[in-house]
Order: sequence, then C-alpha cells, then structure tokens
Amino acid sequence: MSSSASSAAPGFAGGVVNGGISYWYADDGLPAAREPLSGDATADVVIVGGGYTGLWTAYYLKKAAPFLRITVLEQKFCGYGASGRNGGWLYNGIAGRDRYAKLHGHEAAVRLQKAMNDTVAEVIAVAGAEGIEADVHRGGVLEVATTPAQLARLKAFHAHELSYGEKDRELYGARETAERIRVADAVGSAWTPHGARLHPVKLVKGLAATVEALGVVIHESTPVTEIRPQHAVTPYGTVRAPYVLRCTEGFTARLKGQKRTWLPMNSSMIATEPLTGEQWASIGWEGRETLGDMAHAYMYAQRTADGRIALGGRGVPYRFGSRTDNDGRTQAATIEALHEILTRFFPSLTGVRVEHAWSGVLGVPRDWCATVTLDRSTGLGWAGGYVGSGVATTNLAARTLRDLVQRDSGQGGRTDLTDLPWVNHKVRKWEPEPFRWLGVHGMYATYRTADQRERLHPGTESSRLARAADRVAGRH
Repeated sequence: MSSSASSAAPGFAGGVVNGGISYWYADDGLPAAREPLSGDATADVVIVGGGYTGLWTAYYLKKAAPFLRITVLEQKFCGYGASGRNGGWLYNGIAGRDRYAKLHGHEAAVRLQKAMNDTVAEVIAVAGAEGIEADVHRGGVLEVATTPAQLARLKAFHAHELSYGEKDRELYGARETAERIRVADAVGSAWTPHGARLHPVKLVKGLAATVEALGVVIHESTPVTEIRPQHAVTPYGTVRAPYVLRCTEGFTARLKGQKRTWLPMNSSMIATEPLTGEQWASIGWEGRETLGDMAHAYMYAQRTADGRIALGGRGVPYRFGSRTDNDGRTQAATIEALHEILTRFFPSLTGVRVEHAWSGVLGVPRDWCATVTLDRSTGLGWAGGYVGSGVATTNLAARTLRDLVQRDSGQGGRTDLTDLPWVNHKVRKWEPEPFRWLGVHGMYATYRTADQRERLHPGTESSRLARAADRVAGRH
C-alpha cells in the first residue's frame, strides 16, 4: 500500500478508495440532502441523531402513536456515523450482559439475551414488511479459532452462551469448520443461527425514507450543540419538546457536558474487489455467515451481495480528546494490517486487491455496558454504548425507548422491555486526558501482543497480558 493512503481525501491511493464515508456509500450512493432546521420549532418528541437508534425510535413511536409530532435532528445526513460504516453484522450480541447478570441475577440477563435473539428476526421482519431491500441473508454467525488458546476460549464461549439459553447454537471441529469455510489453520468454530449479513446503508436509507413517509420530520445538516430538559439547541434554532432523546453513539462527546460519557472507539474496514467463482470455490463460505474470530483484537467480516469480502478490525483505536474523523480516511498501516488478516485467513486470496478502506467510531461506556434510559424527572432519554454490536441492539433500544416514553406519558405501562436489566443503568465517566488516550492505546497494544504470543507459542492458556488488559479496561 502507498504510504499516502492516510492523507487521501477520499480518493485513490495505492489503488484503494480511502474514505468517502464507506464502501457501502460508494456502492449505493449518497442520499439526497434533507433541509436543515430553519428556526425555532416544537415537537412532542425530538430525537438527536439520525442513525439506527434515532430512526428506529422514530419508527416505533410513530407506529405506536401516529398523532405524535416527532422531529429528528442529524448533524450531517442520516447514516453518516456508525450506521453507514459498520460491518453489516445483524446479530444477537449485546455489550455488558455478564455484568448485568452480576448486578441483577442470571435470569435477568437470560431475558436480555432472549430479547436480543428475537431482535434479529424483528429487524428482518420489519425490513420485509416496509419494503426495505438491504441485501439481508440470514446465514448466522460463525466464529473461528486458529490457535489452541483461541480454541479453549471458543469452547468456553460456546458453553457460556448455552448457559444464557441459546440452545440452537453448534460447536464444530476443524473438519466441520472447513466444510463451511476454509480458514487457514482453523481448529474449530462455533455457529449461532441468530445472525444475518446485510448492507448497512441500504437499511439506514430505507429506514429514513420509511419514517418520513409516516410523517416524521427529519432535519439534516443540523448539529445539536446542547441538550437540556425540553430543549435541543442548534445553530439554526432550538426545538422544544417534552421528550428529548439522545441517540448519538460515538459522536456523543461532541455535545456540551458529554465529553467523557462514551468514548468514541475507532474501527476500520476494507473491502476487496469482487472475487471470481474460482476464488470463492477455494474458500467456500457458501452459507454467507458473518465471520469472526476469537483473537483478543478480533476481526469481523462478511461476504457481500456483490461478491466481495468486507473485513474489519481495530486500526488506530482512539484519537486524543475524543476526536472523530470526518470522512472515514484510514491510515496506510491499518489498511495493510487488515489485508494481512485477510491473507492469513485465506492464503489463496493473496493477489486479491483491496478496493475500499474506511473507518468510523462506536460508543464505549466506561464499563462496556450498553444502556437505554429515560429520566422521568426531566424527559431526557438516551440509548447507546453498543461497543460495536449496534446493528441489532439499536432496534431493541428503540423499542425500549418507545415503551419508556409511552409509560411516562400515560399511554402505556410496564412492559417486558422496560423491565430488562440494561434499562436506566448508570455508569461512571471516562478518565480525563491524557489518561484516557494512554489507557486505550495501551490496552489494544497489549491485546495485539497477546495475540502474537499465542500464535508464536501455541498453548491452551490465554495470554496473561490479555487478562490484565481486560481488568484495566473494566471489561470484566
């Protein structure tokens, strides 16, 4: 790769389209611009953020109570953030489940997991009912192990998932794994049916069009600078509403008073050129499962509808001062590292070109727990902190916000969703700089070193370095 890739402004460098938001937008096109806010306004509910969380919340609230006046305020355009840059993994993982089991009991966490299992089917059903064509293929999730230590973690992970009621998952040995997908050195894998591949941008664009058709007002190019009770403040005016819902995920730190609420963690992706039939035959992957691994610095990938491999992982994990990028530009070293993962998994694809590279941010709370909250004393609500599992979790969060608003406004009561253990969970803020930057970069450097040691010195024990990093990070 050319060293100029990191300074490309979206354009070509080393043969790679670097930035330009994401490959998904290069494939499906940028959306037509919606009008910004033109002055002070009122609503029944104002939603800050036009990604999956905000749009799903608008959708479910409007379907439940068509009379509601709902306004969505988006700083760029709907799907500009993680919703338009992610790996297209619609799956049943949720950040913080084990902590919720410790805080609220195992059965409460089992209910949360069941809700996530059902959410995968809910997203697919709504997309079908609303005519949103998002290249959905429900092939499940396959997570592979390529070292003895990874295999030990995989088996423990599989048993752990069974303990949360997921009885329909399967554990495979090396031969069975190769029958699904031929990952070099794979010694085992685990599969769950609760997952699907999709095209993130087609989903977010379809969802935005759907909520507009229902009567929701969307203002784009309208950054919210401050949220306070009954007010969402922008440079163009203030929207007043009894309920103000913050759905800003990795961009939360830009809001006044929220600098240390959720850390904007960076994740990067590449997409290959379309593979030939012969190349696909060399690796299998006919089931089109989403693909992950059991490394400490893990990867995630999908086989796209147009025959590419889209693969992601951590690049530069965090920018000092909770800064976020503008258009997804990615460092050359990160592109090379992701390409190395691709060819290590699939040596037969060594000559395949990387055509696209991009990055985006996801929201990470200090205790790595996703949350959904409505403060009944102020009407302020929020959802997020998905730690990279947001494609499905946003939908569950939105339905929960709907129920919380309806309960508070007298339109409904307690529901199974409002009783889930992640509702109204409180977490402390991240440390100030430079400790935040040093901690995150140190953590991921440690994870990469742990993975390297496990590859060079095979053994069934996970690296002590990784366990230490987990404790420092607050993940366990």
